[in-house]
Amino acid sequence: MKFLKWLTGSAAGLMLVSCVTINIYFPAAAAEKAADRIIEDVWGPTATQIKEDVEPEQHSLFKQQSNLAIAVLNWMVPPAQAEVNLNVSSPAITAIQNKMKARHSSLKPYYASGAVGLTENGLVTVRDAKAISLKDRNKVKGLVADENKDRNALYAEIARANGHPEWKADIQSTFSRRWVSNSAPGWWYQNGGAWKQK
Repeated sequence: MKFLKWLTGSAAGLMLVSCVTINIYFPAAAAEKAADRIIEDVWGPTATQIKEDVEPEQHSLFKQQSNLAIAVLNWMVPPAQAEVNLNVSSPAITAIQNKMKARHSSLKPYYASGAVGLTENGLVTVRDAKAISLKDRNKVKGLVADENKDRNALYAEIARANGHPEWKADIQSTFSRRWVSNSAPGWWYQNGGAWKQK
């Protein structure tokens, strides 16, 4: 009898949880396409010609395990899905994008020389200060600081424009991968904490 009460209570609890579970998934594919469009606008079309996957193997294993866990959870409690289109056209996003586009011509030679590199968190950093003449170092540091400020603002604004500020980290992670994939041959990027040249 106790088992029957426990089973009934568990089933009722599971039904209650399944009734209020609404999953609005981060639209990863839409985010990648949006990131590629923005990056092509900022860097120009020539940067998008060579693509490669730089995702570490550890992340792939974690992703497979996460996908399995989500599949099991969705089998137990079918999610209510909402179709989400990623909006990347707002006046604020356009303004940020235009500032980044104007700055890119100043940063491009430093990407090419390896002085500036792409970080794992979707930002840029001075990778090799020795590759920058002493008289230009402060200028480059200022360009990097301005670029990072605008990149952070871009990620936050895309999330806000879509009504999901909690997506900022996912958007930033997506952009991080797409910046590297769309970068020109010879540019430097971080992967697993180590610097690699594309």
